[in-house]
Amino acid sequence: MKKRLLEILFWGVISAAFIGPGTITTAAAAGAEFGYAIVWALVFSTIACIILQESSARLTVASGINLGEALKKYLSDSMLGKTTLWLILAAIILGCAAYEAGNILGAVAGIELLLNIPSYWVTSLIGIIVFLLFWVNSVDVVAKIMGVIVAFMGACFFATAVIMQPDWGSLLQNMALPSFPEGSSMLVLALIGTTVVPYNLFLGSGIAAGKNLKEMRISLTIAIGLGGLISIAVLVVGTAIMGEFSFEGLAAALSVQLGGWASVLLGLGLFAAGLTSSITAPMAAAITARSILAEKDKKSKGKWKEKGRFFRMVWIVVLLVGLAFGLSQVRPVPAIILAQALNGIILPLVAIGLLILVNNLELMTQRSVNTILFNVVMSIVVFITIIIGVRNIAGAFTNFLPIELVKESYILGTSLIVTLLISWPVYRTIRRLREQN
Repeated sequence: MKKRLLEILFWGVISAAFIGPGTITTAAAAGAEFGYAIVWALVFSTIACIILQESSARLTVASGINLGEALKKYLSDSMLGKTTLWLILAAIILGCAAYEAGNILGAVAGIELLLNIPSYWVTSLIGIIVFLLFWVNSVDVVAKIMGVIVAFMGACFFATAVIMQPDWGSLLQNMALPSFPEGSSMLVLALIGTTVVPYNLFLGSGIAAGKNLKEMRISLTIAIGLGGLISIAVLVVGTAIMGEFSFEGLAAALSVQLGGWASVLLGLGLFAAGLTSSITAPMAAAITARSILAEKDKKSKGKWKEKGRFFRMVWIVVLLVGLAFGLSQVRPVPAIILAQALNGIILPLVAIGLLILVNNLELMTQRSVNTILFNVVMSIVVFITIIIGVRNIAGAFTNFLPIELVKESYILGTSLIVTLLISWPVYRTIRRLREQN
């Protein structure tokens, strides 16, 4: 029992990575605007996250190499493949650095709901905590510490949601039956996109080495499932606010409905979400860089160990960028927009690559290779990642152009065309791999 609990805490790092200030903002805003109507999107995104994360971790457990190393093995022979690898690496490091500022500012916002402390003191304290955690401890220890913080965050939001006495019948119905209220499509995609993110696939694969396949599946599923329930609790809490969403407005609404302690739980939960994401972003960047850049020789491997200078250099740079913007109280908007566009390209590419890799019997065992049913389910998830990718790219362009590109019909139509263009070659590749082996 103790071993299972430690494993769940370890895989809680994935939940910590996707439940950040951005997810809390999106889920709470969804509750404020549409009530329980689109809570099903969080259920779907949690299932999609489990499917992709299990596949990336299973790849490592079965083959002994992680997702980055596997992609490097099959892509580094051509110029196009090498360019794709560098694009993936650049997108993830840039994205982690840009979003690190938002993570830190989210944690600061949580403290500001509780105490009147200068923001630069809180920002500096967060930076020191993250630095010491990485410098002193191993990735395994840091992952388990984050699991504890996620459990605390979940307790804060669960307690608030339960005491609000939601309409459980309506909530359960909307969890099971998808609906699209007018004007909700973009928010539905945002809820899915904030849960299924590309750097988490490299993070989950990078920490799966040496794990037992069955134990990994059970613990990872429970950990991500609990993360999904936390997101649903946040959506329920968001229904307390009427009108335009803000954390201050939500705290005020909760204080009126439930008393001042409710805003305290909100502040603590938001701080915990920002802190855990502030830890996972540098970790994910360093693990991804190691998986793609580290060579097989002993010297290179030494530099990319957890205490090696290259590994440390990556996470320190990501942390310093976030701290710089956090101290200036300015979000790096151009970098975030660029990261959004790059991730729109990277997410479907990595998802498609992962689908192909887990059907390759040169890497996978007969016990761990994808079944036909799992291929069908995973293909549906890959299609959704294409829709999210098109949305992110269109959203990034819309920030610079005077025209509105993010229209539902454009996104769905473009996604369908892209899916049709790539489905046949992907199917043929998977079939060829299965037949050859």
